[in-house]
Amino acid sequence: MIPTSPPRAGLAIAAAALLGTACAALHPPPRAGAGLRQSAPVVIAGNTADGSWPQAQWWKSYDDSTLDTLIDTAVGTVPSIAGADARIRAAQEDMRIAGAALGLSLDATGGFTRQRLSDNGMIPPEFLGFHWYDQSDLGIALRYQFDWWGKQHAAMEGALDRVRATAAERQAAALGLAAAVSNAYFTWQADSAQLQLQQQAVALRERLLDIARARQAADLENADVVLDAQGQLAAQREQLAMVRGAQQLDVVNLAGLLGVDGAALPALSARPLPQVSGALPPDAGTNLLARRPDIQASRWRVEAALRDTDAARASFYPDVSLHALAGLSSIDIGKLLETGSRAPQIGIAFDLPLFDAGLRRARHGAATAALDIAIAAYDDAVVNAARQAGAAAAALEQAAQQRTQREQQLAAAHALSGAAQARVHSELTHAGPVLTAQAAELVEQQQLLRVELAAVLADVQLKQALAGSPAPSEEKP
Repeated sequence: MIPTSPPRAGLAIAAAALLGTACAALHPPPRAGAGLRQSAPVVIAGNTADGSWPQAQWWKSYDDSTLDTLIDTAVGTVPSIAGADARIRAAQEDMRIAGAALGLSLDATGGFTRQRLSDNGMIPPEFLGFHWYDQSDLGIALRYQFDWWGKQHAAMEGALDRVRATAAERQAAALGLAAAVSNAYFTWQADSAQLQLQQQAVALRERLLDIARARQAADLENADVVLDAQGQLAAQREQLAMVRGAQQLDVVNLAGLLGVDGAALPALSARPLPQVSGALPPDAGTNLLARRPDIQASRWRVEAALRDTDAARASFYPDVSLHALAGLSSIDIGKLLETGSRAPQIGIAFDLPLFDAGLRRARHGAATAALDIAIAAYDDAVVNAARQAGAAAAALEQAAQQRTQREQQLAAAHALSGAAQARVHSELTHAGPVLTAQAAELVEQQQLLRVELAAVLADVQLKQALAGSPAPSEEKP
């Protein structure tokens, strides 16, 4: 005989299996953690740990109003910064969306339906006495989902961390743009000075060619001397053309960084390169983490990824929600607002998937993998920042050493030019050796100018590496 109801033993087994599945669902993975670097490995040679931290607007230390205008224009107009601002707004809206899930939801509902009953339906219309009927409903629905396990709170915190990260990324983009504009501007200044030196060198080579031709005409020199002077002049003119072209490219580069036409650039006037003597601060290895905006952004990305793992972990617990409805319902719209049409509802519900084929664990695994990626990106940002700071400090030290040697070579070339000039005054030789010595002195000036430009560019790189605003004490860097 087939039983009409399950045996008690089968019911017990089914209940035990259901209870076991529920208990398994309430055992989430351990909470994830993040071990991050606490200092930056700044390794440099020489005694350079005696500098100071630059200000956020470090370029103002060069005391150049034209550079200030260029950077202010670039930061305010270029598409990369505008895109960063748009990403900040998008992150803020995501934060608002996450925050909205934490509050109450209150909705007004209403509806009117007119329907005809089928002659072949479950209840024939002749029993009811009508074919058509109206249904009117009006109510206010309230719903609140409890966040006992911190799922919504974790999502809110993660969205807030992404806003902070995006804001720091915007600051890093502005910092990089300021450095690029500074590099282009100082390169233009150096090329302007090189242009003046090259023009002087061309004038000297022209005078040397005239002297060679005059001495050949007087049978004091042979034709080879004239040919050599012509070749030297042609080579000098080529260098002049190259410097003039480089200066024009500097203008194009500046205009591109500002996102404007070259004619819209402010008037550029040649001025000496600034004297620099930058060095790393003694606490660069630790405070670098709190000042660099790219490191701060990476840290906030790690915090956001941690919150994502918390939210994924909270999904192993049941969702509990409370709902209530203050409503009116009537098949006679004229009686909808009467007391007898009241149809209030109140209830509580919970949701706990007992079997999801590993979906929740897969989501938690994906969040943990994203956290590992964020930690690796943070470590890369720290290492790159330390490398940039150390390389800039080393380049500054090398430029200082080269400058000393170049200044000595320039002094020697100047002394040779003076000795040649003295021999001319004593009528021991003609002007040719003096011009040749002056040309050699110009070459040394050009080499010294290149060393000075390298020092300025290294100083810009160092300020970029060290610049930024310290993270507030109540926030993580």
